Amino acid sequence: MPRLIVCADDFALSRPISETIASLAREGRINAVSCMAVCPGWARDADLLRGLPAHVQVGLHVTLTGEAPLTDMPEYVPAGGAMPGIDPLTAAAAKGDLPLEEIAGEIDAQFRAFRKAMGRAPDFVDAHQHAHVLPGIRRLFLDAVAEHAPGAWVRDCGDRVSAIAARRWRGKAIGSAYHARGLRRAAARRGIACNSSFAGHYDFRGDYERIFPTFLRRPGRMHLIMCHPGAGELPGDDIAGARPREAAALHRMRIADMARAHGLEFDA
Repeated sequence: MPRLIVCADDFALSRPISETIASLAREGRINAVSCMAVCPGWARDADLLRGLPAHVQVGLHVTLTGEAPLTDMPEYVPAGGAMPGIDPLTAAAAKGDLPLEEIAGEIDAQFRAFRKAMGRAPDFVDAHQHAHVLPGIRRLFLDAVAEHAPGAWVRDCGDRVSAIAARRWRGKAIGSAYHARGLRRAAARRGIACNSSFAGHYDFRGDYERIFPTFLRRPGRMHLIMCHPGAGELPGDDIAGARPREAAALHRMRIADMARAHGLEFDA
């Protein structure tokens, strides 16, 4: 039976976000957690993931934007501090103007940080703001997955045109699909699996409980929905207002019943 994966991104970005995500996982409201091993609170927050139900997958959310790196990156972060935002990173990747050796080292360091805290490789791997699909970075990312987590699957943030057309916020979904084109084939050449369909794009406003069911339209055999539940305030977090709304809706919704109505199995 086709299955549904509801993945909460940004674990370890802040303690309130981590606590919210861990609570949702324990209650069977989500079944995948994507972790930012680059964040200062990662090693501490990883303890929240111990004892989760066996079906909850724990993955690495490779982070190349907005946070301080784990490694020395004098070209990528010339003045120290935080890595660039997704827009300048996308522009630099399109021009082939990236310090790929530094980026490869940082990706490796984040895999090591995940393993150090969890004692194992991640179940899946994706990237913050989907930076893993960008030119140049894509190859480094897939090579790192093959080396550090050969059994993991990778997030493909594209989908079929018919599926995108059946949902709302098509512009965002089309943009993601455009940047991700060819990722599945590149992953397959390395023996890496991907989800077969993808949803979760919206404008981070409005009633999430009404929006979420639209993400279930036209699913594939391994349908992945990203979400960003959380709590608290964090400087520079552009979606801080949406996080508690998502969390509250996820706590209320009968996701297993909704999935079943769309021919999907939701392990919870």
